[in-house]
Amino acid sequence: MEKWSLMTITVLLALTVRWAVSLGSYSGAGKPPMYGDYEAQRHWQEITYNLPIRQWYFNTSDNDLLYWGLDYPPLTAYHSFVCAYIAKLINPDWVALHTSRGYESQPHKLFMRTTVFVADLLVYIPAVILYCFSLKETSAKKKASTCALCILLYPGLILIDHGHFQYPLSLGLALWAVLCLSHDWDLLGSVAFCLALNYKQMELYHSLPFFCYLLGKCFKKGLKGKGLVLLAKLAGTVLVSFAACWLPFGTDVEQIMQVLRRLFPIDRGLFEACMFSSPTHCPDKVANIWCSLSVLIKIKNVISPRTQLKLSFAVTFLSLLPACIKLTVQPSLRGLKFALVSCALSFFLFSFQVHEKSILLVSVPVCLIINEIPFMATWFLLVSTFSLLPLLLKDELLLPYAVTTPAFLAVCLASFSILEKTSAEDLQLKAFSLSLKGYVSWFKSFPRIVRSLFLLSLAGMGVLSVLSAAAAPPQRLPDLFPLAVAVVSCLHFLLFLVYFNVVILWDSKNRGQKKIS
Repeated sequence: MEKWSLMTITVLLALTVRWAVSLGSYSGAGKPPMYGDYEAQRHWQEITYNLPIRQWYFNTSDNDLLYWGLDYPPLTAYHSFVCAYIAKLINPDWVALHTSRGYESQPHKLFMRTTVFVADLLVYIPAVILYCFSLKETSAKKKASTCALCILLYPGLILIDHGHFQYPLSLGLALWAVLCLSHDWDLLGSVAFCLALNYKQMELYHSLPFFCYLLGKCFKKGLKGKGLVLLAKLAGTVLVSFAACWLPFGTDVEQIMQVLRRLFPIDRGLFEACMFSSPTHCPDKVANIWCSLSVLIKIKNVISPRTQLKLSFAVTFLSLLPACIKLTVQPSLRGLKFALVSCALSFFLFSFQVHEKSILLVSVPVCLIINEIPFMATWFLLVSTFSLLPLLLKDELLLPYAVTTPAFLAVCLASFSILEKTSAEDLQLKAFSLSLKGYVSWFKSFPRIVRSLFLLSLAGMGVLSVLSAAAAPPQRLPDLFPLAVAVVSCLHFLLFLVYFNVVILWDSKNRGQKKIS
């Protein structure tokens, strides 16, 4: 009973923080003609409720795709329809075709915020709680609730879901997939991940680790025996799951092709959310390599869109290949979690048409290993929240950012004593350090160096946050501060990518993992 009491307090605190953040502004509030992501979600409810399914993804007189056209997979559309059905019962004006465009009112805001709360309570939060209880390292009653508190208070996800406005369903379903695989419920885990992928196509960031883990498991069992049976079951499960999600569109090839064109608009080029037309103008600032390099090299001016796509694919594939090979050869739950981090970070840094919110696809897997490497996980989660600062400032979420971020750091300091866990062993670098013994003399000073870099990083992010919020940039460089945030964050992420790959490649023990037989 005690462990559930602690967990109840944890959940109530997490919900209170979410409620407080939701009282503030949201994406595009009072900013016609396009408004923002809040209006996009409302508009999808309008479209899915009033139009037949065959028109959801097509440009028609009733469905202007240039005005927040639906560009997510079918499960997002079905979810929008369910929300719209409830909205219609409360107030038909909220989803009235055409006339509801840009609708804003306090009752409607309460309704929309409530839909996010319900998604959190039904999908994301239960997955976090059960995951923390399942951790062998956190068998003590207090530890499970402590780990859950740190995960549930991660400010990046709270500020985007309950501030900016977004649903946590795809990330929650991906967590359920990890949870199922940790109990050897491979088929249920496959279903959960298929649902996540069919809710948001960005779950492709996580697809290769899941695929490699399950394939490696089949190899370990033997492809002439149990492994072949498992492979056949997994293939059947995936096919059935996708067929169920796409059934309303499966009767018409053109329907399927149009949905795919909306999901993957490759003709837009490499830059969708980070189009630097000049060093002094950048509409949205994404902390990935292409946007950062474009400050110096005008990539979109010197490379054709098709070549950009090929280059992005090649670099992304090469950067995630080592982790995927290791996971296939040595499948383990620990390896899966680290591979989810590494592969998602590779996609964020190098892939095609990245949005700044996509960093959450890296951050949630990092939350899963916060009990194993609390220092580096906390550092990464702070940087990932910082990278969202330009978007948060645009949405007038400075105060929630300024409160939740230091609070999260304080909770992690109190829960894990992170500044005391900077040795090579604590950072999972013992095997790597032994391989460098005799070559790198400064490794003895490693803990002190890492702590110093962490404090320097915090100071830099703090200064840039204050400047971004309070200082006026030079007239000649109006986007100086957002650009600095993006570049500084990108440099951090590149170093984190190297670190996570080192941990993965030098980890031969797969500690605490059940033997796959």
